Amino acid sequence: MQGRKNYSEKLFLSFQLSERIPKDNFYRRLRETLDLQSIYKETIELYGSTGNPSIDLVVFFKFMLVGYLENITSDRKLVDHCSMRMDIPYFLGFDIDEQLPWHSTISRTRQLYPATVFDSLFNKIFALCVDKGMVSGLGTY
Repeated sequence: MQGRKNYSEKLFLSFQLSERIPKDNFYRRLRETLDLQSIYKETIELYGSTGNPSIDLVVFFKFMLVGYLENITSDRKLVDHCSMRMDIPYFLGFDIDEQLPWHSTISRTRQLYPATVFDSLFNKIFALCVDKGMVSGLGTY
């Protein structure tokens, strides 16, 4: 008898994204290895004390790193790519039911940084990846 798979969407009451990402997955290992907390201190003078909060800087630079590693230059394509995977949102710190930032938020955030600051921070992050043995290469953005 020919089998047929019927799909019916379910509401998961108990689902842990971390259980779905293999232990040897690159982005899982990168999440466990990479500490980017210093970014907050290095950029504090670029932000005011009023207004709406910005996108989390660690999340923003993790997006930039994913775009670099996956060779995706369009912010729209980057967000689409990330939303189709489970390991990348886990790396970014998003759960399965959380919306990723809009592509325009990522674009606007990049434009707010002076090029020298952005390049310096990104190269520092990439150097951390190289130092931890996660990637190899020259790492200039």
